[in-house]
Amino acid sequence: MTTTPGAPTLIAMAEGRVPERGGPRPALQRPARAAGAPPLIVVFAVLCLVELIGVATGKHAMEWIAKPLLAPLLAAHLWRLTGTRHACVLTGLLLAAAGDVALLIPGTPAFGVGLALFLGAQLCWITAFLRAGALDHLRTRRAVCAAYLAVWAAAVAALAPTLGPALGCAVAVYALALLTMALTARVLGTRALWGGLVFVASDSLIGLGAAGLDFPGRSTLCMTTYIAALALLVTAFTTDPPPTNAPA
Repeated sequence: MTTTPGAPTLIAMAEGRVPERGGPRPALQRPARAAGAPPLIVVFAVLCLVELIGVATGKHAMEWIAKPLLAPLLAAHLWRLTGTRHACVLTGLLLAAAGDVALLIPGTPAFGVGLALFLGAQLCWITAFLRAGALDHLRTRRAVCAAYLAVWAAAVAALAPTLGPALGCAVAVYALALLTMALTARVLGTRALWGGLVFVASDSLIGLGAAGLDFPGRSTLCMTTYIAALALLVTAFTTDPPPTNAPA
């Protein structure tokens, strides 16, 4: 005669804690819990907070602690997920880290060195996007290319008179590389598209400061957008859809 198991026994069987009658049964696997944020990203987030507090309060020691580590942490995160497959992106991040250090030093010579290092970073990222198929992606989007070129010309025309010939030419070259990076980033989808645009916004705020056009909160906004841009661009290489889904 077979007896019907009571409710507690049925619940225990459903949860895989006891075997069914008639023989042993493997325990049911519980659904895996969602993985938390990677440790490197947690450290990155903490340092972002330290950096932003340092910028907002004028505590330069906090900036020296946090800012030089931001891009290397993202590089380490990308390397951990993809190895050396995106070597150009990794190189660009290391150049950006060196540029961050240079820009922490006051004075025009340090600013020029920082500009040159970030120019190298932009060229590395452009190379990465071109390898992802950006050129083919942009051949059918000539109006978008023309719009970016118009933005570059307008920005150079507005800032050049206040920067002087030498610095004005350097900024013009860098701005062209920056907008090219933002344009080619579109090939990797929405995340990279916004990463490029936010990077343009961040560096535009630096340009305003170099031209003497300051306003309250500019430095904090500049750093916030820079951090967001780096994070968007790096994660685009690990999480965005294939290039065929890139926006028009």
